[in-house]
Amino acid sequence: MLQFSLTSGQCRAFTALAGQSRPARKPAQLFSRHMPLSKGFLGDVRFARAALPTTLATACQTKRHGTFVVNAQAVAAPAAEPTVQVSTDIHGFHLERQQWVAEYNSTVLLYRHEKTGAQVMSLLNKDENKTFGAVFRTPVENSKGIPHILEHSVLCGSKKYPIKEPFVELMKGSLNTFLNAFTYPDRTCYPVASTNLQDYYNLVDVYLDAVLQPRCVTDPQTFAQEGWHYELDDAKDDITRKGVVFNEMKGVYSSPDSVNQRAVQHSLFPDNTYGEDSGGDPKVIPELTFEEFKDFHGRYYHPSNARFWFYGDDPADERLLLLSKYLDQFEARPVDSTVHAQPLKQEVRKVVEHYAAGEGQGEDAPKAFVSVNWLLAEEHVDLETELAWDFLDYLMLGTSAAPLRRALTESGLGESIIGGGLSGELRQPTFSLGLKGVDPANAQKVEELVLSELEKLKTSGFTSTAVEAALNSIEFDLRENNTGSFPRGLSLMLRSMSSWIYDKDPFQPLQWTDALEHFKGRIASGEDVFGPLIEKYLLSNKHRVTVELLPDQHLAAKEDEAEKAELAAFKKKLVDSELQEVIRSTQELKERQETPDTPEALACVPTLLISDIPKEASSIPTALEESQGVTLLNHDLFTNDILYMEVALDMRPLPTELLPLMPLFCRSLTQMGTQKEDFVTLTERIGRKTGGLSFSPFTAHKRGQAEPQAYLVVRGKVTASKAPDMLDLMRDVLLTARLDDKERFKQMVLETKSGLEGAVIGGGHSIAAARLDAQRSVAGWVSEQMGGLSYLFYIRDLANRIDSDWEGVKADLHRIRDILLQRRGALVNLTADDHTLSSVRPHLDDFLSSLPAESAQPTSWGQMLQPCNEAITVPTQVNYVGKAANLYEDAGYNLHGSAYVINKYLGTTWLWDRVRVSGGAYGGFSDFDSHSGMFTYLSYRDPNLLKTVDNYDGTVEFLRKLELDNDSLTKSIIGTIGDVDSYQLPDSKGRTAFMRHILSISDAERQERREQILGTSLKDFRDFADVLECVRGDKARVVAVTSSSRANEVNDTERPGFFDSITKVL
Repeated sequence: MLQFSLTSGQCRAFTALAGQSRPARKPAQLFSRHMPLSKGFLGDVRFARAALPTTLATACQTKRHGTFVVNAQAVAAPAAEPTVQVSTDIHGFHLERQQWVAEYNSTVLLYRHEKTGAQVMSLLNKDENKTFGAVFRTPVENSKGIPHILEHSVLCGSKKYPIKEPFVELMKGSLNTFLNAFTYPDRTCYPVASTNLQDYYNLVDVYLDAVLQPRCVTDPQTFAQEGWHYELDDAKDDITRKGVVFNEMKGVYSSPDSVNQRAVQHSLFPDNTYGEDSGGDPKVIPELTFEEFKDFHGRYYHPSNARFWFYGDDPADERLLLLSKYLDQFEARPVDSTVHAQPLKQEVRKVVEHYAAGEGQGEDAPKAFVSVNWLLAEEHVDLETELAWDFLDYLMLGTSAAPLRRALTESGLGESIIGGGLSGELRQPTFSLGLKGVDPANAQKVEELVLSELEKLKTSGFTSTAVEAALNSIEFDLRENNTGSFPRGLSLMLRSMSSWIYDKDPFQPLQWTDALEHFKGRIASGEDVFGPLIEKYLLSNKHRVTVELLPDQHLAAKEDEAEKAELAAFKKKLVDSELQEVIRSTQELKERQETPDTPEALACVPTLLISDIPKEASSIPTALEESQGVTLLNHDLFTNDILYMEVALDMRPLPTELLPLMPLFCRSLTQMGTQKEDFVTLTERIGRKTGGLSFSPFTAHKRGQAEPQAYLVVRGKVTASKAPDMLDLMRDVLLTARLDDKERFKQMVLETKSGLEGAVIGGGHSIAAARLDAQRSVAGWVSEQMGGLSYLFYIRDLANRIDSDWEGVKADLHRIRDILLQRRGALVNLTADDHTLSSVRPHLDDFLSSLPAESAQPTSWGQMLQPCNEAITVPTQVNYVGKAANLYEDAGYNLHGSAYVINKYLGTTWLWDRVRVSGGAYGGFSDFDSHSGMFTYLSYRDPNLLKTVDNYDGTVEFLRKLELDNDSLTKSIIGTIGDVDSYQLPDSKGRTAFMRHILSISDAERQERREQILGTSLKDFRDFADVLECVRGDKARVVAVTSSSRANEVNDTERPGFFDSITKVL
């Protein structure tokens, strides 16, 4: 499940800091119900995007790889309006509006269900990735987390599907391209998507029954499981609280970034629903009763309060027929779910909050978060004002060279930007920015700097080249509509919903062409568009709040002690009969959680047949050739006149001591200018001439090979006519980028340090997995050196080295370039139509000729971390627990396609039930990297540590005793094929083929694995138990991200000496 905090924050992913020419900003922090790692599947490496473009504003903020092109009009020529015959009145629905939306080549129909008043948006187009969504407006009056708990709970069985978790059954056996749910501060969304029509209908039916007829409203045990409950196994034990959402939000409130985002939102909206936390405050969640929970569903989950969305190439009338079968069971009724506006305050305010910080003194002392935040208006602004704000936001903050962003980063007042600028996903737009890593004594200086820079920008404005780059960046973004692995239909649903949910025009956010052209005309006329916006909405706006989030090194201990004292006092008040009732309810809940549904019960969930699955593996058109010693891969695919390109330079000649510097080298290439252009001019040139340019290191284990594959990857996209400009830019940056700006480099180091420290707390499962990989493979070690805990330690040392040995650091940066810039071993990957591929070839040859022809030999890296059980300690209320071994080396396993089926099955049965459902963790799963052989168990926001390890070890016996009926086996196979055949846009297809080439995964091998997957049997499951013996054997290792107190409890009392090493990070 996903739970949204709508105050934007910095992207905490390690890769976000590696060589991007535009900062990674996202409109919401996402917390996934199921958190698998993305290591590639049969070579089908995923390139999922973290951001969800939900409004026109945020759609212009979500790209990750640079800025965009001048000739954006060439990107997507809208199709002519088709003749569509639709019914005005059908299946109880009346057509209220029909319109052709050229921006997305869709006929859009707005229906109203006559009996209940439910509204339906139905988009007809040729997109095979069909999308459905049900959305309910769900404002809250407190922070008990009711909508969040309900979002989890409705998918735990329903009238038509009376089993424990139909959601999990869909995860097991569906071809879905999207399956999840979102909790916003004021609405709850239930979207699904699939390219298979019957699968799509199955998904829609399960979701409709779940939201409208859930069992949870009559089942207190579901509320206890997903929300909260007291847990006690024996009268002599301490009583505890458990619950999936309860523990999830403990994890959220352990993250300083998340605490800051919530403090900002609550300070801007003190008087309406946004002043509460719809996700739930873990201190308040235990106040929620089952009756309140039940009443909330009865009040808001009704068709009269619903908005439904359909998108894709499925039959239009069938959509309404499917929906009418549910809606016709209800009568219209008034539902007061209005999201009231926050009145604008007439005085400037300051709010001071605290977060739980680790210990530290002097330079290592924890620092503050300081942000300046505005509520921009009492209502949504009109479309053209919104569009103008999108551009203003981009001009001020959208690139590293943007003046407001640059002023903050170069001020020396903090380590990295926070706030994210403009957010338009709530009823009222906000603007927020500031710094983290601030000395509390300098908090006032941050506010003063923001206001003084805004005054300057109001008067001086922006250069014509900056405006040109912004115009082309945003227009390309809108017209390309590249949502990565996120379904386009869902992206449009969330965008439309930003208006529709507030009873405004749902069509308006989808139709931006006229407003854009008018806005461009205003810019061309010389009108001062941006100065008045800055004055009206920022400088003269008194609804401004400065939020200071200060570190408190004792807060975590105080909160932990307070919770223990409260629970001890509660237990002390219980008489013996009440104590026994808690024990009995604990046992009954665990028994239910650990008792599987019968095969007869599971048969209610619709599924496809094996015969519905294509027997042949799909292929991606790829033509291989050589030019000047460089391997070229050409993929002839329709891309709307866009060329997608990757240039990969062999990293293997790099000595090991320079590996940790690679991510910062990549970033430096676009952050310091070139010999002929300063940093700002280069950034604007990227924006005006290309569709995005990024530089990043790539490493991967290749099966059967000790040394990894490793490249510096230059990635870009551009309209075909501008391809020569992009190649010129690549050449200039690679050959002539300056690497001598000490202050800029130091700021990048501090930003990296800040991001990594946040990632350890918020994404501890990834840290643990990387640490385990680094113990068993060179590829894992290299990746961990450039993005894991070792990288964080290196970055901390580098921050000091810059001041003491800048000349040495600069020499290392130049040394990296001297070593890597050679054609030997280089690869070029091109994705476009045949005409574009042919036309770009002469310019590509010129580019390749400019690269040095030297031939440095690969270096043997050959290093790994010492295998050990390690506790990584940070201030946190939850744990992230990993355990791993190498199946190839430790069990002599030979890869077979059934391993993919078994791994997926474990994540939706044993691990889901024991680690998540019964254990209370937000996520529990396993990951099998078929390239390296690493099999890794992981948990996410987990209240347990050793209990989780024991559950991992119990996997072997689970498989040995497994009784698997044919239907369950079929579901697992189909779900696995759904992963293999994941939906991809053309650019992702080209990159997937590129990864297959690098990892030597042939179509013949993929076909063999597919046949093995389709032929998986119960015997394969039981045989795999013997293989997994090694993951509970002597060679298996555990890495956990936890608190210092928890690590010491384990080592001193619970299992003495369990951890070989305890590493304090924060």
